[in-house]
Amino acid sequence: MNRPAFDTGAPVAARRAGDFEVMSLVGFAHGTSHFFHLVIPSLFPWLMADFGLSFTRAGTLTTAFFIVSGVGQALAGFAVDRYGAQRVLSAGIALLTLSALTLSAANSYPALLAAAVLAGAGNAVFHPADFTVLNRSVSPARLAHAFSAHGVAGNIGWAAAPVCMAAIATAAGWRFAAVAAASLGIVALGCVVLLRGSLAVPASTHSHAAADAPAASSPFAFLRVGAVWMCFIFFFASMMGLSGLQNFAPSVLNHVYGLPLTAAASALTVFLLGGAMGIAAGGFLAARFDAHERVVAVLLVSAALLALSLASGAVPATAVTPLMAVFGFFTGTATPSRDLLVRRAAMERFGQRSFGRIYGFVYSGLDAGLSVAPILLGPLLDRGMFSAVLYAVALFQGLAVLAALRVGHARVETAAARALQS
Repeated sequence: MNRPAFDTGAPVAARRAGDFEVMSLVGFAHGTSHFFHLVIPSLFPWLMADFGLSFTRAGTLTTAFFIVSGVGQALAGFAVDRYGAQRVLSAGIALLTLSALTLSAANSYPALLAAAVLAGAGNAVFHPADFTVLNRSVSPARLAHAFSAHGVAGNIGWAAAPVCMAAIATAAGWRFAAVAAASLGIVALGCVVLLRGSLAVPASTHSHAAADAPAASSPFAFLRVGAVWMCFIFFFASMMGLSGLQNFAPSVLNHVYGLPLTAAASALTVFLLGGAMGIAAGGFLAARFDAHERVVAVLLVSAALLALSLASGAVPATAVTPLMAVFGFFTGTATPSRDLLVRRAAMERFGQRSFGRIYGFVYSGLDAGLSVAPILLGPLLDRGMFSAVLYAVALFQGLAVLAALRVGHARVETAAARALQS
């Protein structure tokens, strides 16, 4: 059945059950998208051997994915606002499924590139669609936890892909592994279509905040709002730091601390697991404290200090992995507050009508950061400047903190202006 935006008059048990259904469905879809982030990279050892690819050509597939996803994400937000989240989400999952099928049948590098482009286009829809549904369908009291569950589901998708793809490719070949990934896409698409009522939100339903928001003069009016650009910069900077760790942490820790590559890779895994635990805990923190920009600032400053301590090389080698876990926990804990910060920036200016386009634009900063960081940081490694990567991660976290605080300052300015007008 159709489930409109949260109904404060509905029985508590019914609202809780409805929220859980939406959170579960959106979380499963988000986990599927993150799984597809790593389908092609997880198969690099097999693809490089069969197609004679260099690391550069293999890496180009990942770059193509994130470039298409970043550009598409900004555009997908408009589609969500116009056609509805369920339709756009279904189209995105269908594209992911098609990308896996294309990969399974690939017999040339252009075919691999086509699979990466299709996957990037499919991935583009998830943040604008997911956050539009969560913001407009989940009860306000559980919204922080909804964002937390959304983030944890994404991390589960990241963790599952390398294990599943490698295991299937080893047992049955990389083409069969790609077909298995397509099967996951088909299951996710079936769930979204069969349970589409949970994702359907009447266009006429708006919160009081939305009703009070001024009408946008044009579909692109949000681009004239400084807080929106600060949110974009925040995501860009924070993802530059995360990308630096995801791509280079094993090599960096190996050279700076002499850790074996297996131990250094395990430290990265612990970092990601710490992030997942932090996201879960961050939902409670975001629900308790309203000053989300300050929560984000404190956590990311703490993370930046840990990055600086690791960059110094003075940390005992035995303490590196525990510090990476704490580092991941801090960055993960900031995630739900980060998402609520974006919600506030959208609501205070434009209301719910613009959720899709604002989330799409702001979260395209994620893909931009993931795409740019390897290009900027890779040359440092080529020059043997391994500690510099960790210093850069700390710098990126600091830039993200400044952007988050600026978003909070803009909120105060907006509230003061409205008070003067009234």
